[in-house]
Amino acid sequence: MTDPDAVPLDPAAMRKQYRAEGLAESGLAATPVAQFAHWFEQAATEAHLFEPNAMVVSTASAEGRPSVRTVLLKQFDEQGFVFYTNYDSRKARELAENPYVSLLFPWHPMARQVIVTGIARRTGRDETAAYFRTRPHGSQLGAWASAQSSVISSRAELDASYTELESRYPEGEQVPVPPNWGGFRVAPQTVEFWQGRENRLHDRLRYVAEPDGGWRVERLSP
Repeated sequence: MTDPDAVPLDPAAMRKQYRAEGLAESGLAATPVAQFAHWFEQAATEAHLFEPNAMVVSTASAEGRPSVRTVLLKQFDEQGFVFYTNYDSRKARELAENPYVSLLFPWHPMARQVIVTGIARRTGRDETAAYFRTRPHGSQLGAWASAQSSVISSRAELDASYTELESRYPEGEQVPVPPNWGGFRVAPQTVEFWQGRENRLHDRLRYVAEPDGGWRVERLSP
């Protein structure tokens, strides 16, 4: 039960002083993906963050109505950042209407953020199938069981769907790739690296794609 005499928490009074090292232009990698790889490795192996590949994916409908959710990054290279989803989900339907997308990696314990803006394109079916085969058996069944973003009557309905699939495709039997499931690759147009600093004077360095395929770096005021 809630204590009626408890003093409610005041978010305006919650403050952390960031004392991390700064981020200088001279220390950046030649490309944003190389810089991301460096920070990602630090987040995973030095800071031991829980799911450092978790990213907030923001999309918008053709009318400009935004939506946001957390998704797991599954691959990245100089071509972009890849995640997988049901193509009937809200995010996929919005990307079909409006391919512009933003990704946010919120590495709060390190006082770091990475913000990517770019254009999302579907991955090829061969690439999708190759990744699907790496998923645990239960996750493969889950991709079939869930009609992502659709309204269902109860949890029991979802569990029943999974149970039926489990009997049809027992452990050890190959699960086919769902035809309405696959990946998106976000080709970056800008990538911002945000490092928290004292007195809210944070370092914000942003790579911006150039027409010749190169990158320029600009510093943003915090």
